[in-house]
Amino acid sequence: MTRTTLTQASGPAFTRILGLGAARGELTVTNDDIAGPIDSSDEWIRQRTGIVTRRRAAEGTGVLDLAETAARSALENAGLTGADLDAVVFSTVTYFNQTPSAAVVLADRIGATPAAAWDISAACAGYCYAIGQADALVRAGSARHVLVIGAEKMSDIIDPTDRSISFLLGDGAGAVVIGPSDTPGIGPTVWGSDGSRAHDIRQTHSWLELREDPSLGWPTLRQEGPSVFKWAVWQMAPVAQQALDAAGVRADQIDAFIPHQANQRIIDQMIKQLGLPESVAVARDIADTGNTSSASIPLATERLYREGLVHSGDLALQIGFGAGLVYAAQVIVLP
Repeated sequence: MTRTTLTQASGPAFTRILGLGAARGELTVTNDDIAGPIDSSDEWIRQRTGIVTRRRAAEGTGVLDLAETAARSALENAGLTGADLDAVVFSTVTYFNQTPSAAVVLADRIGATPAAAWDISAACAGYCYAIGQADALVRAGSARHVLVIGAEKMSDIIDPTDRSISFLLGDGAGAVVIGPSDTPGIGPTVWGSDGSRAHDIRQTHSWLELREDPSLGWPTLRQEGPSVFKWAVWQMAPVAQQALDAAGVRADQIDAFIPHQANQRIIDQMIKQLGLPESVAVARDIADTGNTSSASIPLATERLYREGLVHSGDLALQIGFGAGLVYAAQVIVLP
């Protein structure tokens, strides 16, 4: 019997980010606006988190609306249209239709049909997870242009009386287009998870539990704050260092550090542990936007551009970490 040899796809050796887009919630919510129900104050929130305001979407704005705005901006900045896309990867934990996915609906909205489209659920690490997937897809020859979206309407899962996480959260979306490059533009992704700590950031109860007992009410988000803080401070800096090592660069060779915008104190501790020089621009979008989960890194990147702190071609270290517990990091060349 004659064996048939399969043909496998192969793609370019290198990839890069071609364009970036962002969208923030329309409403500005101050600490004073939310301090009453959690028996807190503007001073307490600023000291513990560094947050002054957070952006939240209006009632009529959904996570897909935020995502569409960011996606269209990313495509425009990349000089492409939806028809140029071969895949759409959508990271979110706040799209409440189990099926069809947010990605296929978004793909239709932006004219990307028949691009492959799927959602991923990796919380605050989801954007970096999706970057890793898109990089691999292009280099494998499975796609030429991939749209990556991180979009959340976290205000939909907030309990206004919760002191563990709800006062941190904001709404927004960030998007990038990834495509082939003549030179390396995305370093190896260092990622992982620890499901033994799934309880540390969680829903109050499942949708099935709500169906069985409607008195439970709408599920909202909770976290074990001290436990998550220690994990992020002591275990995520080594992951960031691994991403630097994998990319073959030193801390003093990067131009920007763009961590998940979880807490200013976490960011400050990571800077110390990594030994970043003062010349490195550090993303601190959390002060005005809040924690937007999978949208936080692209939103923080857009802000660095807007403030003139980074430029095209700069090297940036980005790392996401959150519920799962999950994490992912890579070094990228900024578009």
